[in-house]
This record gives sequence, structure tokens and C-alpha cells, in this order.
Amino acid sequence: VKFGSERNLGQLKWQGVVIGSEAGTEVRSISHGRVAFADWFRGFGLLMILDHGNGYMSLYGHNDSLFKELGDWVEADEVIARVGPGSGQLGTGLYFEIRHNGKPINPIRWCKK
Repeated sequence: VKFGSERNLGQLKWQGVVIGSEAGTEVRSISHGRVAFADWFRGFGLLMILDHGNGYMSLYGHNDSLFKELGDWVEADEVIARVGPGSGQLGTGLYFEIRHNGKPINPIRWCKK
């Protein structure tokens, strides 16, 4: 899934990307920050949201396990979750989104190989 592409319903657009990966793959934080949300969320499965300050937040969805809890601090490149088995719509992979001041921005420059 690419940033800004249409979702199945046609009226909504993806606000992040799906990074194809196998179930069980480690999910690492893009930068230091504090856990603002770590729980199940409809449409995202197990979701973690990190607050990086200055209005930046990163979202990591479709996880099998979350290794941090609400309020925990994380370091850059720290393992925070494990990718889940995916859904029929998206297949297996991590849903990744960046928001600045509440608005989604293309997260591709934060993706590492």
C-alpha cells in the first residue's frame, strides 16, 4: 500500500504505507520518543503510537506483539513490536504512518532497508 492511494471503499485514502514483511519480524522505532498508545485499535490491530515531540508522531500497526506500554520511553532503533500475520486485505506487513501536528505526511523517507 502506498501513501495516498485509495482504500477499498474508494472514498478514503491510505495515510501511511504497508511495509511488506514476514510475521514475527522485529519492528524498530524510527526515533526516540514516548509511547502515546499501545493497544488494539479497529482497522490497525495491535497499534503503537510514539510521540517524538515537536508535533511528530509515528504509528506502527498490524502487530502480533507490543513490547512497550503507555508512557514508556523508547530509544531510536529500539525493538518495540513484532509484525503480525496480517489481514486478508493487506497481506502480511507493518502499517507505518507519520503525522505532524495531526496531519499525515508521506513516511517513506523514514523507512530503512
